[in-house]
Amino acid sequence: MKMILTIAGKELRSLFASPMAWVILALLQLLLGLFFTNSVGRYFEAMQGSMLPEQRIGFTAFVMPQVFGVAVLVLLTAVPLLTMRQIAEERKNHTMVFLFSSPVSLFEIVFGKFVGLMTFISIVTVMVLMMALSMNVATDLDIAHLLTNALGLWLMAASFAALGIFMSSLTQQPIIAAILSFIALLGLVIIDNFAADPESPLNYLSLMRHFEPLATGVLSTTDIAYFALFITTFLVLTVRRLDADRLRG
Repeated sequence: MKMILTIAGKELRSLFASPMAWVILALLQLLLGLFFTNSVGRYFEAMQGSMLPEQRIGFTAFVMPQVFGVAVLVLLTAVPLLTMRQIAEERKNHTMVFLFSSPVSLFEIVFGKFVGLMTFISIVTVMVLMMALSMNVATDLDIAHLLTNALGLWLMAASFAALGIFMSSLTQQPIIAAILSFIALLGLVIIDNFAADPESPLNYLSLMRHFEPLATGVLSTTDIAYFALFITTFLVLTVRRLDADRLRG
């Protein structure tokens, strides 16, 4: 555990030492801040209209799914840029041999990199959550609904990160890793749109289909299990990929 935290700390320091991380963080907050402000304005405009009392909905149900949904789409682009260097750059710089020869297991290396990246992504999630909580002084928030949205965003980002790290292990070119990650993630987000049958397996494979219940405040063990299995699968595949590289020398 100590080595995992050490590697995670190294990765986190490396992220904050990179201008790209700061640019991504600034753009995320700018885009989400603008969308959040716009959504708040549309909510109060709609509620002050001629809507019947029984048609009115709460602030959290009206605004938060939209804001967190946009956050997912923004992270869909940002996370591949953050993961592309995780392993690909090690291979490009010929420093993989140092990782293989160190007294650290491949699992600790991969999981440490994942934890470091998820610490950064958790900061983003908390910032979005704090943005939403700032409205608690002006309206009544459904805290449980808000927290399920934040959990859904975190699990989606963790899934993006796990797949991105795996793609980074397949190549020595970071930009190729980013492109492969984006294409794969985009496909997994929209795959359910190609399913004509509601019972199609494509619906179950869709990341967005498992995020939507959380966005509406429904906490389902099936969705949580799907994300956990997705993350575990790609982290294990990354370890297996690195193990194969080590055996080949």
